[in-house]
Amino acid sequence: MITWLRQHAFALARALRQCFKPRSGFLLNTIVVAIALALPFAGLTLLENVRPLSQQLAVEPEISIFMTMDTPRDKAIAAAADIRKIVGNSKAQLEFVPREKALTSLNEKSGVADVVATLGANPLPDGYVLKLAGLQNSAEAARIDAIAAQLKTVDGVETVQVDSTWIKRLAALLHIMQVALLFLALTLGVVVVAVVFNTIRLQVMTQREEIEVSRLVGATDAFICRPFYYSGALLGLCAGAVALGVVALALQPLNDAIADFARLYASEFRLAPLGVTATAILLGLSAALGLAGALMSVQRHLSRLS
Repeated sequence: MITWLRQHAFALARALRQCFKPRSGFLLNTIVVAIALALPFAGLTLLENVRPLSQQLAVEPEISIFMTMDTPRDKAIAAAADIRKIVGNSKAQLEFVPREKALTSLNEKSGVADVVATLGANPLPDGYVLKLAGLQNSAEAARIDAIAAQLKTVDGVETVQVDSTWIKRLAALLHIMQVALLFLALTLGVVVVAVVFNTIRLQVMTQREEIEVSRLVGATDAFICRPFYYSGALLGLCAGAVALGVVALALQPLNDAIADFARLYASEFRLAPLGVTATAILLGLSAALGLAGALMSVQRHLSRLS
């Protein structure tokens, strides 16, 4: 065990010396890989900030229920019991809106009193406004379409309008963002592996004579390859750290711009950096991509030196 640890410590020390050698190109390669990683990291940061906002808001979608014009007032009022039975939510708010009140509200808000007056009669039916309070997230609120379909079967109901379009649009937008982020991450992951592959290839070619001498004195392939593996992992790890740092620094000017917009909605929404767990996972993935590129490069080019 001690021998194994000493071998890996030696390989890591050798990789560090190689990475920070003058003219090694490690810094430039780190910047290139960091740029590739910064885009998916920034997208993930944005998605992680928006997802809780969309899922944890206390949403109260409304359902407008309109009775037929020929429904008697007493029958329209009695329909409330059937509506509550279908809803089955004790926190739901059901308000009966007489046609007279609806007309008054229309005249006050729309300024179309003159147009309505020319009709000679109230064109609006009795109705209800149903607020589905107590829903904890957009997924629950999206299920109100099933409730609306049942409400249409209530005797005397002519039209049911559901105010949940914005919820569906938000869910669809988040899904598009997730798919786009996944595609971007896969594409740039290939770029990272390619950059590391080429970097390690140059190292192998540069140390060709040293590798041949090592083999002559009995060094195993594992001993020879190990420093290159560490070099690739270090390149990915450092690039991931730089990318996360750039994203964190970019949040400040973004939050300054978002603050003015958020105030219009009486909100103090701000983009927060990724948590410790997410940061550790991304750094691990960055190192894994670097290691993958090093593995492929070493296995391919070292075999040619045999």
